[in-house]
Amino acid sequence: MKLDIYQVDAFSARPFSGNPAAVCITQQGLDTALMQRIADEMAVSETAFLRLSDNNLRWFTPKVEVDLCGHGTLATAHILHQTGRLHDGETVTFRTLSGPLSATASPDSVALDFPLLTPQMQAAAPLALLTALGLAPDQVSDYGTFGEKQLVVVNDAQTVRALQPDFQALAALPGRGVAVTAPGEAEYDMVSRYFAPWVGVNEDPVTGSAHCALASWWSARLGKHTLTAWQASARGGRLTLTLDNQRVLISGASHTVLAGTLHL
Repeated sequence: MKLDIYQVDAFSARPFSGNPAAVCITQQGLDTALMQRIADEMAVSETAFLRLSDNNLRWFTPKVEVDLCGHGTLATAHILHQTGRLHDGETVTFRTLSGPLSATASPDSVALDFPLLTPQMQAAAPLALLTALGLAPDQVSDYGTFGEKQLVVVNDAQTVRALQPDFQALAALPGRGVAVTAPGEAEYDMVSRYFAPWVGVNEDPVTGSAHCALASWWSARLGKHTLTAWQASARGGRLTLTLDNQRVLISGASHTVLAGTLHL
């Protein structure tokens, strides 16, 4: 069996930045076990599989399937655009575990239509979580959850940039992912980093799905419906967020770094 495979740096217009995702597009789809093995082989944070017969889109880390992935969706729409299956101004709707998700192409970017997630705020962050992140309680201004994931708001962007979590300690705690965020610098409304050792990704370079919650939080705090975000991983990535009722448009550029064939 031969399969077309791509690797895309999502949320960046340049190679070697943004968040790498693999994209595999087939007419009839693949067996779940095979998709998981391909994702393990590709060894990036997410591999996206699109079944063209019904536009079913699934995402796998090297270890597990996930129910929502922003950069994998962006990368898939980018490849559809690049290969002539999606034209400027056109919208494609994917069938996913998170319901219908739409992506609209423009010459230099793709806008994803995702659900807005409102974090459920708590009285205080668990001390064990802060210890694993390397944070002191007085550095944290707010804490909440969105689904199985956690949101930690700290006082300044430098604290976000300087984090050096203990990933083994994090993975021993309940959870699936944790976003740490702070007010932005210069042209950015917010900065963040995202850690997910629970699913085999110690630090995700740029996390579209986490910005469904980050957009909700910062929009309420800043009184803005359009936000510019920077995810401050080593690779880094820029996202533009536009809120509309209970949806958020997550826009970003992408760059294809590899196109090839899997021989199975």
